Amino acid sequence: DASSIKKLSVELPDSVPVPAMGRKDSWSLGEGQAPDELEKPVDNPPLSTLLIESPQSGTVTVGDITFVAKVEAKDLLRKPTIKWFKGKWMDLASKTGKHLQLKETFDRITKVHTFEMHIIKAKDNYAGNYRCEVTYKDKFDSCSFDLEVKAGTGSQNIDIRSAFKRSEGQEDAGELDFSGLLKHNQEHKQQDDTPEVDVWEILKNARPDEYEKIAFMYGITDLRGLLKRLKKIPKEEKKLEFAKKLDPAYQVDKGGKIRLVVDLADPTIELKWYKNGQEIRPSPQRYIFEHKGTQRIMVINNCTANDDAAYSVVAGDEKCSTELFVKLPVKIVKGLEAMKTTVNERIELECEVSEEGAQVKMKNGVEVPTGVRSRYRVKCEGTKHFLVIDDASRDDTGTYSIMASGGTSEAHVQVDKPLKIYQDLQDMTVLLGQPIKLHCEIYPGNVPGRWYRNGQLIQPSDRLNIIHRNRVHRLEIATSSLHDAGDYTFVPEGYSQSLSAKIHIIPPRVHLDSLNFPDNTVTVVAGNKLRLEIPISGEPAPRVVWMKGERVILESGHRVHAETHGDQTSLTIEVTEREDTGNYKIVLQNEAGEATASVKIKVVIPDAPDAPLVPVVGGDWCSMTWEPPKYDGGSPILYYIERKKKQSSRWMRLNFDLTKETMFEPKKMIEGVPYEVRIFAVNAIGVSKPSEPSKAFTPLVTSEPTMLVVDDVTDTTVTVKWRPPETIGAAGLDGYLVEYSIEGDDWIVSNKELTEKTRYTITGLSPGCKILVRVKAINAAGASTPRTLQHAILVKEVVPPKIRVPRHLKQTYTRKVGETVNLVVPFMGKPRPKVTWLKDGKPIEASQVTIRNTDCDSIIFIRKAERSHSGKYEMTVQVENHVDTAIIDIQIVLPGPPQCVNIEDVWGGNVALVWTPPKDSGNAPITGYTIQKADKKTMEWFTCIEHYHRNCITITELVVGNEYFFRIFSENMCGLSETATQTKKSALIVKELQMKIPEYNDHDFKEAPKFTQPLINTFAVAGYNTTLNCSVRANPRLQPKVIWMKNKITIIDDPRYRMFSSQGVCTLEIRKPSPYDGGMYTCKAINELGEAQVDCKLEVKGFTFYELMQRGVPLNLIDKYMTETKVVEQEK
Repeated sequence: DASSIKKLSVELPDSVPVPAMGRKDSWSLGEGQAPDELEKPVDNPPLSTLLIESPQSGTVTVGDITFVAKVEAKDLLRKPTIKWFKGKWMDLASKTGKHLQLKETFDRITKVHTFEMHIIKAKDNYAGNYRCEVTYKDKFDSCSFDLEVKAGTGSQNIDIRSAFKRSEGQEDAGELDFSGLLKHNQEHKQQDDTPEVDVWEILKNARPDEYEKIAFMYGITDLRGLLKRLKKIPKEEKKLEFAKKLDPAYQVDKGGKIRLVVDLADPTIELKWYKNGQEIRPSPQRYIFEHKGTQRIMVINNCTANDDAAYSVVAGDEKCSTELFVKLPVKIVKGLEAMKTTVNERIELECEVSEEGAQVKMKNGVEVPTGVRSRYRVKCEGTKHFLVIDDASRDDTGTYSIMASGGTSEAHVQVDKPLKIYQDLQDMTVLLGQPIKLHCEIYPGNVPGRWYRNGQLIQPSDRLNIIHRNRVHRLEIATSSLHDAGDYTFVPEGYSQSLSAKIHIIPPRVHLDSLNFPDNTVTVVAGNKLRLEIPISGEPAPRVVWMKGERVILESGHRVHAETHGDQTSLTIEVTEREDTGNYKIVLQNEAGEATASVKIKVVIPDAPDAPLVPVVGGDWCSMTWEPPKYDGGSPILYYIERKKKQSSRWMRLNFDLTKETMFEPKKMIEGVPYEVRIFAVNAIGVSKPSEPSKAFTPLVTSEPTMLVVDDVTDTTVTVKWRPPETIGAAGLDGYLVEYSIEGDDWIVSNKELTEKTRYTITGLSPGCKILVRVKAINAAGASTPRTLQHAILVKEVVPPKIRVPRHLKQTYTRKVGETVNLVVPFMGKPRPKVTWLKDGKPIEASQVTIRNTDCDSIIFIRKAERSHSGKYEMTVQVENHVDTAIIDIQIVLPGPPQCVNIEDVWGGNVALVWTPPKDSGNAPITGYTIQKADKKTMEWFTCIEHYHRNCITITELVVGNEYFFRIFSENMCGLSETATQTKKSALIVKELQMKIPEYNDHDFKEAPKFTQPLINTFAVAGYNTTLNCSVRANPRLQPKVIWMKNKITIIDDPRYRMFSSQGVCTLEIRKPSPYDGGMYTCKAINELGEAQVDCKLEVKGFTFYELMQRGVPLNLIDKYMTETKVVEQEK
């Protein structure tokens, strides 16, 4: 009942202690708590928001007062527990009576619990701090409030001077004598209604050292009682905004997170944070503001050096400040290095950090002890840190690490027993086929060891013998081979020391020093014969190959051929030509290895000059220049020049007197006709080949460019574009020159090199300036008349707008009726674009859809979607004359029920239902139906089938004798329809008639094998795996036997072939085929009903001579392979 009120009333016993200043019937709520403790703050646990209305502090003048607390019971299963306290711990439930009453009420409509505490005829000793605590299971909430009791108006007329006079017969009254004061109250009224002087105000405003003087002045003799009374008068303290301020300073590592926390006395006051006097705005990545009860927290993420500053927080008129210091992490610049040593040696590990005075830790599994008696010493020199072990032992072996705040480093230290070496291994140079003997002697002699060659362990064999006798260790090889060359190492077992030596096998050699030519370069005049004879050596006699580039010089050549006789080889060129110039390579090969050498042959003849340049073209003349030839043949060079028309093939000599200058001016040319020129170099050796012709040029100056316009402008760049000149000479255009002038100053060339494009961007401009731009067309005849913009350009960026529609909004955005629609569409543009929204071509009503626009995105929000919100929303973003649009299709869906459900037929325990689709599909296609049935007697609905897609169904297994109703829900992507369509008539199930079911014979599905995909003729590359595939059908599937054949011969247990079959697909894999694997392949499938087979041809393509040379195959192997390949082809 909403009006039900619970009253708790308990009379206080007579034995309640009476305060010294009260009467017997007075009641004190502050018993057990000293008055001085009332002013201390009470530590409250964190709130969990159970209280929706908290008790408020109040003031009463010796009368009644009520405190109210309210708790919302919407999410609570039972009534919460409430306790009232005075001070820290005094429970008021035991103090209820005529002066204190606790009440509880519950409103069933609003579901709110109301708790009240009534204090009747409050007295001075009732004043103080109170607390209300509410608990429900694991939730807790509390609230503190104050009660202030002011004295009545009648007490103001009491004369304080007569009240604090000592009583007769007492040495010390101690306190105000109220009974004597009340007895003589009438006398005071008759003598004097009000005291002439307000002594209390004088005492409140006076210093403590003046109390005695004021008491003597006004005739107050009970000074001790006066002081006790002054102490009990509540002091008016200044209200503090902060219950807890910031610490004086904070420190955080770079990249870390720091939390600055203050506690407010009043949680409703507005708070602002400042950094170096500048207000801090919240941002999701850097500054995050949090509220927890009365606490206000600012979190700084990813602290950097810029965050090292002074921070302050202002609440009302009060301010507190702090300093934040960002500490950079100490990084290890140079890490520890692994080392090996022996017993009794000194170990010194060194590392370098990024900061002096950094705190680091040295560890060897555990922290290294560095006491006075410890063998470990740690020293620091600036940024370098050292760990020193003076007298190392084998126990010092291990992994040592150093840790700093910015990283770690570790190294392994190996301490072994000392090893004495009497004789070390010696390096050797051995001829191919000679024996090799390596010998060493160490102490102690009973130590075994292992031999290694190039890091690989050596095992004894018939050719290689390992001997260990006392202190002597030997490795003997009877006959050396090319593979025996390398680095040999002997490692004693149990020691980190090792002995090493290098064995060198002498390979074949080419003796080019006998040529006596500098840099092995042979120079010959063109047309002469050249023969080079070069000594060679090698055991056994090496094979010799001469090569120029990738071309091999054969002995059977006509003009150029090579010969080898005994210990020398020769190269002969019968008539030298300029093409014979180049590097010639000699390759020697035998079992010992391979040697190469190069000889450079230079055929002397002047080089042809480079193509001449024509920098200036006039009306009937031009100016041409060229560079001298790269090689002059050792003789001074002269030149003569030829000229021809571009369409002609006839060259005409221009100077009959040779010139030594590298420039010339042809004259008497026809205007508008394109020409070409070339150069010949002449010296004592002969005439060079002609140079390449120059670029065609025409004696005609081009016109100016056309249609010069501005294409784009930013804060620092301007982009212009234009069209080619209307008149272009036959010589064409070399490019364009772009110039600009800043507000009437001199013209500045923007492109140092000519541009062939008709669009150019001028960079490096100052924002806000105005420039003029002009463009010139350049060709061989010179620069055209410039084309200049009519108006100056203001350098200011205008970024065209661009809407970036999210991927999920490019398709139809579907939501169910009643759901929230919150869409964010980002865009770009500069300056800030103007954004407008239209729905189906009409403005959007603000009462139905909320739209918020920022500099970079637009948000459309619908709190509760309805069917009317469906449609096409058009977003338009405009920056000056630039516009971009996007369309977002929003569909709010909710399906309707089927239109009509009919019972089509009833037979046996079955009912046939037919219905028509819903009239309203809810803006989404119908995905299915849910059919339910109900017995007419109970009308309890049960689901027969869900997610049914057709519009007719037969319901089976119905009980005979029952009568059923049916209803159907429609379903789409958002769920079932709110209502269902029910059949108007019911279906009565009667006893079914029995029917004789005919018998049917099973069909035989067996069939003989048949290939559905035959084998295909295949070409394979030698050395690369290839597969043959086909597919076969047979029933039963597991019965057919598959046989593969090559050239009509069955393939059985051949490791080069791998056969497998899966789901009727038969595969034969040939691993790294060679030309021998080519042929006719057959796949045969057999079962009890018959057999089938398919054939294909496989050809394996080999390598060419050039490909084998590129792979580095020796010539003898190439020759063998080519011979075998020809034999195979002839056999085929």
